Amino acid sequence: MLDQPLPLAQKSRFPFRPLWSGILAHKWFILTVAVLLVFGASQGVRMVLGPAVVVDQVRSGKLVESVVASGHVETPFRVEIGSQITGTVEDVLVNQGQPVTKGQPLISLEARELKAAVVQAQGAVEQAEARIRQLQELTLPSAKESLAQAEANMRNAQQIFDRTSQLERNGYATRAALEDAQKTLDVARALKRAAEFQVYTASPGGSDHVMAQTQLNQARANLDTAQSRLGYATITAPRDGVLITRSVERGTVAQPGKALLVLAPAGDAQLVLQIDERNLGKIALGQKALASADAYPDKRFAAVITYINPGIDISRASVEVKLTVADPPAYLRQDMTVSVDIEVAAKNDALVLPVRSVHDILSGQPWVLGIKDGRAVKRPVKVGLRGNSHIEIVEGLSAGEVAIPQNSRVVTGQRVRPVLP
Repeated sequence: MLDQPLPLAQKSRFPFRPLWSGILAHKWFILTVAVLLVFGASQGVRMVLGPAVVVDQVRSGKLVESVVASGHVETPFRVEIGSQITGTVEDVLVNQGQPVTKGQPLISLEARELKAAVVQAQGAVEQAEARIRQLQELTLPSAKESLAQAEANMRNAQQIFDRTSQLERNGYATRAALEDAQKTLDVARALKRAAEFQVYTASPGGSDHVMAQTQLNQARANLDTAQSRLGYATITAPRDGVLITRSVERGTVAQPGKALLVLAPAGDAQLVLQIDERNLGKIALGQKALASADAYPDKRFAAVITYINPGIDISRASVEVKLTVADPPAYLRQDMTVSVDIEVAAKNDALVLPVRSVHDILSGQPWVLGIKDGRAVKRPVKVGLRGNSHIEIVEGLSAGEVAIPQNSRVVTGQRVRPVLP
């Protein structure tokens, strides 16, 4: 069927239909032209005004400078536990890594001979004590009775001598009788002196009593020694802590001077770090720090610098620094790796700029790539405190000015359009 021409009324109702039909027929061509026009316009703007670049702005705020270093956990000292006597290990009562308390038994040694020595020493003490009681209960009373009898005999002999002497002067007694009376008196005096000596030696302070007391003291000392050696058969913890090393098993022959266990005492812990010697002038005793164990990066704890080695490790160009952790967390372990942030300086109203926008910080002549009249320009700056991500601008830029980050690939003199993040 042949196409019929539209009536005049329909033509007046769709006046742009031929144009629209033409656009539809060439839509891909028109779309391509439009895209090319938009791209050309954007490239023209880019050529005239330069590319859009995200810039960093100088702002006023608080800046904390810190020295970051890694190290390990170390107790202030370690206690090597060994035996004070030679003996065979009968049992090991603890395991490596186990926390222990002061006085807790750790190792027991075979102690049959030591127990026998204690029994023998106890017998010697009892024997010496019996000797003292013998002097007090038997020897001394007997000596006192002998002395009393000797004194009575001497008084009797003295009376006989006196009567015989009187009779001899009056002529009623012979000289021989007087001499016999004198001999009897001399013997009585000698017996009295002997009895007095017996009483004295048996009394406290006398030779027999002193010898008996000395034997008792020696016996008691031997008993104390035997009991101490028996006590050495059970090796106990000298203080609270954690056993970090165990080098003993049942049947081991323990000898004095040989470490069987190593104890890390409870209490303060130390963090041992190696700080770059370039940061030596920034650190000082008493500075506070925040540390975290690599195994628990989200948990942080406080520490304080308590030691700075006076020497430098020339092979590593570093200095050893120790920090004390007064209240170490329970998860902290010996030789655990830690990361530490030491706060060395802080300022509340510093002009700060991200470190990424400052060039040649370590060269002594830092500079930034600023913007002037739409072009990138090199501007020298003077820097101060340096934080983890920001740095203080002392001279060269003021608050509100911008700088182009180093990774933007913009060169000096290039036109740019700054865009704040």
